Amino acid sequence: MGRITGPVCRLCRRDGLKLFLKGSRCDTPKCAFERRSTPPGVVQKRRPKPTDYGLRLREKQKVKHYYGVLERQFRTYFSRAERGKGNTGETLMTLLERRLDNVVHRLGFAPSRAAARQMVMHGHITINGRRLDIPSYLVKPGDLVRVKNRAKSLQLAHAALADFRRDVPDFLSRIEGAIPEARVDRLPGADDVSIPVQANLIIELCSK
Repeated sequence: MGRITGPVCRLCRRDGLKLFLKGSRCDTPKCAFERRSTPPGVVQKRRPKPTDYGLRLREKQKVKHYYGVLERQFRTYFSRAERGKGNTGETLMTLLERRLDNVVHRLGFAPSRAAARQMVMHGHITINGRRLDIPSYLVKPGDLVRVKNRAKSLQLAHAALADFRRDVPDFLSRIEGAIPEARVDRLPGADDVSIPVQANLIIELCSK
């Protein structure tokens, strides 16, 4: 589970913004997006203006890539958000933010969501003292997210924390100690979503 050091994500380059899909490298000046946010070459062809459908689809694809979910999983989250109370778009984003792999990454225990997903699946993370290997588990207020107390697990988490440069979201409280752990204080809200996304466009697309 080494550091991801490939070229800039094609989704970041296309949308003109960083989605932090390349792990801790995105937080440094070495980030390929910072060095060059446009495709290589001298002649830049002008792209046609996207259609309304294209704009909506791009927002949906951006969210799927960001959280690392497949179409079937995304549809499940959307159906659940649609049945819930309140704004469907905000509910959808809240569900995605509650995913265990996302929480592990945002706490800094893993350099990327892909790495966090692998950590969870390999049993490096516990919830309330019990080993849990389901990345899609939705955390709840009061849950204690902890790195397993074994050498390999601690090595992975401490290496990621050493390169962590972002703030922990307000709905999580990281507890300082030899064993990295954190508590879920509340459900995430619209302000806790770290990706710039127009959720209303996604709802318009999926509701048809």
